[in-house]
Amino acid sequence: MRRFTEELRSEAEPIFKAIYEHPFVRGIAEGCLQKEQLIHYVKQDFEYLNAFMRIYGIAISKCESRDMIAFFNEQISFVLYSETHPHNNFCQVAGVSYEEMQGYPLAPTANHYARHMSTVAHEGTLEDIIAALLPCPWTYTEIAKKLLEEKSPDVSHPFYEWIHFYGDMDGGVTERMRGLLDAMAEDLTPARKKRLKEHFIASCQLEYMFWDMAYHLEEWPVKMAKGEKIRW
Repeated sequence: MRRFTEELRSEAEPIFKAIYEHPFVRGIAEGCLQKEQLIHYVKQDFEYLNAFMRIYGIAISKCESRDMIAFFNEQISFVLYSETHPHNNFCQVAGVSYEEMQGYPLAPTANHYARHMSTVAHEGTLEDIIAALLPCPWTYTEIAKKLLEEKSPDVSHPFYEWIHFYGDMDGGVTERMRGLLDAMAEDLTPARKKRLKEHFIASCQLEYMFWDMAYHLEEWPVKMAKGEKIRW
């Protein structure tokens, strides 16, 4: 019998393919992204990951076992202390410090993605949260593993560290979250599974849009007063 997450992945195949073919991801592959694109990505991803950690915190509040609490707590620590490494790789290539990239408002797409996850987390159950969060680690590990196979980058590649950081993850959080969601989905009704699929596909689409946002330097359409930073 096919796993529920295999069904999710099969349905999302066009989005996964489009992400891998997106010009920002191809820019990582070829090592030829513009400084402004790297900077915009890091500014937005720093704030997006702050939102991601908060969603993990909401997940903890809905856990019924210490094992589950420990899992989500580990993921908060991973984002907080380890996922700064690929950010630093982008900053190094762009010639800026990581500290300069922090504290900026979310652009429209990043804001939409964060609000999507937050709404699912506050209104849904633990399986809803996992379905909405899963595309982030899953798309990144697939991207990086394919780039390792395609490019076999050595240390001279500008994004060697980014590619290896995500590409060297052997299953990791993606497989753990898949296992949790598969187990939770076993006794769910078709209607509940459909709802989980909707969360998953929406997050996959927003993953694609996040890359597009960074590539095109997306901002809010009306400029605010110089130096004014509004927390959306």
